[in-house]
Amino acid sequence: MAKKKIVDEGEVIRWFEAGWTYQQMADEYRRKYHLETQLSMWSNFRRRRGLARRITRDDDLIPWAVELRHRHLYPLTMLRVEARARACMSLDQDSRKRLESWRSMLTRDGVVVHYDPAAEGGFSYVPREEADDDIIRRPVRKTTRRRNADVR
Repeated sequence: MAKKKIVDEGEVIRWFEAGWTYQQMADEYRRKYHLETQLSMWSNFRRRRGLARRITRDDDLIPWAVELRHRHLYPLTMLRVEARARACMSLDQDSRKRLESWRSMLTRDGVVVHYDPAAEGGFSYVPREEADDDIIRRPVRKTTRRRNADVR
């Protein structure tokens, strides 16, 4: 049987509750215990202990399989922040301010987010239509390929 690398589970749980990143945990273990760990070890620990995820997957808000070249564009970033807000997850002050400003722009301009993977920019803002019931233009069907790792 492999040697267990978690020295103090209570300590690690406190780090999760404090919002440490997996990299911060790995760095601290290297410094404090002289143990090298993989980031996946921390993710597996979180999942096994039923600790809350730091990210949220909202395939109603992001229903598309987003091309790699479009994954760091501002509209998608803001949809991720919106998903965190809707899931009542914590947001830092900068994220809250940016989200408020972005939501105001959508309302002021009467637009919603649209995604077309074939388009160079991928994301665009299109005029809101009567059928739009959220801040996105819903596709006919969801194409997201990501699944929530905690759902079996």
